[in-house]
Amino acid sequence: MVDQVSFPQNSTLLLIAGPTAVGKTSVAIDVARHFGCEIISADSRQFYSELKIGTATPTAEQQNYVKHHFVGNLSLTDNYNVSRFENEVLALLSELFAKNKFVVMVGGSGLYIKAVCDGIDDLPDVDDELRNSLHQQLEKEGIASIRAQLQKLDPAYYSKVDLANPNRIIRALEVCLATGKPYSAMRKQSRAQRNFRIIKIGLNLPRKELHERINQRVEAMMKEGLLDEARSFYPQRELNALNTVGYKELFDHFDGKYSLEDAIEKIKTNTRRYARRQITWFKKEADIFWCQPDAAEVIGQIESRLT
Repeated sequence: MVDQVSFPQNSTLLLIAGPTAVGKTSVAIDVARHFGCEIISADSRQFYSELKIGTATPTAEQQNYVKHHFVGNLSLTDNYNVSRFENEVLALLSELFAKNKFVVMVGGSGLYIKAVCDGIDDLPDVDDELRNSLHQQLEKEGIASIRAQLQKLDPAYYSKVDLANPNRIIRALEVCLATGKPYSAMRKQSRAQRNFRIIKIGLNLPRKELHERINQRVEAMMKEGLLDEARSFYPQRELNALNTVGYKELFDHFDGKYSLEDAIEKIKTNTRRYARRQITWFKKEADIFWCQPDAAEVIGQIESRLT
């Protein structure tokens, strides 16, 4: 197993997490340059090479400052999951720690970060037919239908899952239906033991300031061409990678459900909601130290934990 590899002494993963638009990318670059190391992205939508504007992918200039991994490494049609991410990141860390005792990991995808830090459940892959049928059920019958199905098949997980997140509900249903066992019964109860140190930094801002940043980012994305980018992907809108804030609202606009102005407002609203869910997720992690998105403060906090 990759997670049992012995890494060089004092190998340290510097995690920079937090909500969307808080400023993680610029801080991560400054931290990586300070420690002379490379960056691993833990933003699950930045994996896709076709998605540029709507995922706030680091610019070519930013990636020239510091080498980034797991940015634009997949195509929209690629099948990918969090277990593969865990294994691939651990394999990469064995290479990167051989060159430098520090690696920065940055992102806001909580489940992907948790997989690297704590391990992820060894759950079965599910065939595309079953997955597609559940997505069709969601499309035709709404989220209440899949919630009710999960409540029947796995009430224990139903009581814990974010019921506003259809992807989490569908993933649990996939496992229940494919194995005949409750998803909750197949989840790991213990954390994986990593053979490297992890220092976790969370970035946050006062709510009003974060909301202003989100609104400004959405406006900037529209000026950069998000509308045309979304239109180019409209024929592929059923792909899971495109079921994300910024694209799905514009797809609904193309369907005539609401005006462009209303679609932009919905992107802002849904992004703010997503940021709140991210903060809630990371606040549950007792070992995250919270900072303002200021590189000097973050570097100081990291160095204080290295002594």
